[in-house]
Amino acid sequence: MSARVVVTGGAGFLGSLLVRRLLAAPVALGGDPAAPVGDVLVPDLAAPPADLAADPRVRPFVGELQDALGEMEACGEVDAVFHLAGAVSGAAEADFDLGMRANLDGTRAVLEYARRQAAAPLLVFTSSLAVFGADPALGSADTGTGGGVVDEATLPRPQSSYGIQKFIGEQLVADYTRRGFVRGRSLRLMTVTVRPGRPNAAASGFLSGIVREPLAGRRATCPVPPDTPVALSSPRRTLDGILRAAETDDAAWGSRTAMNLPALTTTPRDMVAALERIAGAATAGLVDWAHDPAVAAIVRSWPARFHTPRAVALGLAPEESFDAIVRAYVESRSTERAAP
Repeated sequence: MSARVVVTGGAGFLGSLLVRRLLAAPVALGGDPAAPVGDVLVPDLAAPPADLAADPRVRPFVGELQDALGEMEACGEVDAVFHLAGAVSGAAEADFDLGMRANLDGTRAVLEYARRQAAAPLLVFTSSLAVFGADPALGSADTGTGGGVVDEATLPRPQSSYGIQKFIGEQLVADYTRRGFVRGRSLRLMTVTVRPGRPNAAASGFLSGIVREPLAGRRATCPVPPDTPVALSSPRRTLDGILRAAETDDAAWGSRTAMNLPALTTTPRDMVAALERIAGAATAGLVDWAHDPAVAAIVRSWPARFHTPRAVALGLAPEESFDAIVRAYVESRSTERAAP
């Protein structure tokens, strides 16, 4: 038998990559025997990319998430839900109502949709490293936690609306799992770099922009100090984590607490140095350094160093270097240009 899955936000960059991976090979959801994915329901504000829209296994539902979930009720039971949709960090900070509607109300709607299934579906929720931060009221002169290491016992202290909304989502997934409504797995993603396409409203968007734009011959701006530590993951490693969470059985997954994915710790200075090694000094010279206090305050509130034994036990690992991430992005651009 084939599986039917939902990927909210499946028309976006990471979501569309996930849909392609799900369609490419059988998936062992929750440790069950591997089965091909026969239907992927894709609720999103935008239509999926052309290749996915042309695939008869992909069923898009374009519109607000809550409306799309209502339309999907007629499709029958689903085996798994991957919840990637939401408002990004900068957008949620700039527009409080948007963040609450997309990140909190949307997650609750997805959980209620899953709860209405006859059998509890597997649910993977993509949270964020933004749930962590240093509380200024505790007397630290530094509002960031870049000097410390986050481990499995580190207490989340979100310092942005986005981080708060994601942390609440984690707790909802944990309680719906405890009650037997879903088989939940929450993952805290690192900043995914390099994202192609247009810049988005994420506070971390410049971490893709300082590579993507120069490689396209355009100038880019880094709004934080060059030696600001940041925690990154490549698209490939991020997808590995999402799929590993979906394939792991309940016993191996263990705690209902969200799992931190592995991170590559680096700095914008080292990122641009890697860009220079791979693409040359002229390309790296297209990066401008212009401090933006608002962006820097958000980014500095996020941790940059992680100890992730749960993820390692599941066979997950970060990229070895930022050079590898840049090379993979360059190769993907070459492949896209060569495609008919």
